[in-house]
Amino acid sequence: MSLYTGFLRPLLFRADPEHVHDRAIRTAEWASGESWLRAQIGRKLHFDFPSLAVEVAGMRFQHPLGLAAGFDKNGRGIPLWEAFGFSHVEIGSVSAHFSAGNPKPRLFRVPEERAIVVNYGLPNEGADRVGERISKLHCSAPLGLNIVNTNRGQGAPPESDEAIIADYVASVRRLEPVSTYLVLNLSCPNTCDGRAFVSDANRVRQLLDAVGAAQPQKPLFLKVAPFAETAALERFLETVDPYEYIRGFSINLPPGKPPGMSVPAERLKSMPGAVSGKPAEAAANRAISQMYSRIDRRRHVIIGSGGVFTAEDAWRKIQLGASLVQLLTAMIYQGPAIVKRICEGLARIVERERIRNLHDAVGSATVLNATSPKR
Repeated sequence: MSLYTGFLRPLLFRADPEHVHDRAIRTAEWASGESWLRAQIGRKLHFDFPSLAVEVAGMRFQHPLGLAAGFDKNGRGIPLWEAFGFSHVEIGSVSAHFSAGNPKPRLFRVPEERAIVVNYGLPNEGADRVGERISKLHCSAPLGLNIVNTNRGQGAPPESDEAIIADYVASVRRLEPVSTYLVLNLSCPNTCDGRAFVSDANRVRQLLDAVGAAQPQKPLFLKVAPFAETAALERFLETVDPYEYIRGFSINLPPGKPPGMSVPAERLKSMPGAVSGKPAEAAANRAISQMYSRIDRRRHVIIGSGGVFTAEDAWRKIQLGASLVQLLTAMIYQGPAIVKRICEGLARIVERERIRNLHDAVGSATVLNATSPKR
């Protein structure tokens, strides 16, 4: 039992989840400015496993494990996350304009499921302010900027397609210069526009045409939720296939509550939002496998997340087709040393499986089980 799980977590879990998260981000921002403290943390959590190094979309990563978007929405603690050992950090989601997000309460813990329920609704400071903050940093690890349409709040009139697309493009133009890669979030489960956009092929084409016209030079990924039907996934891939600048896909949370949770229905009903953590793992893994068996593997890669708590969890996603793996909820439940523990475990798995590096294992389970891979 670590200091975090044995002492700090019980204290933190007595307080409101969003209050704790806000204070954690403020502390991370302060610690990021303290070079001596950051160096001490980095030495404590340092590890080096050359067998875990991967190259994705022309970018070099020391290992596949990154911090998922949603934890640091405004890029306030990036140097500290690097000290924790993450190979890459994804900030956001960030929109062109400030958003207050959804009304509180909007973050809930479900400890018995190792889960949280998230209904933030994309609060963020806006692309200009986030871009200015990040421009002052020196990031040694790849930095991803997760971009989304501005959530105007509940009760706001629906926006036109042109306004939504212009919002995305404005953020791409502002944030690409300060990023290593970009992610277009097409599927936020907690906003009306986010849920609907990816289901309309014409809207997706219009967005990708407009983003392409901005001539992005950094690798760009599309973030989508698990598709309810295989046919819908295939239609989506056909829609995006002509866009050469798309380098891959990231798997988002499915909307609503996953089946099989042990929490009473009345308690779940009191917690609006999408579930992150262990209950999201099964749907995420199915989505990774289904997508990997259908993408053009010469052009596209997958970023996987959802329920990653152990090295075996990360290894499973890699076998199913994820080249990079991200976590968020596990750090809430197990603390910052989780990165080192998972990477130590992955290094042992690589040795056990007698492979040169993790790249050789990407998609191995999906390829073996697929009856008729499309590409």
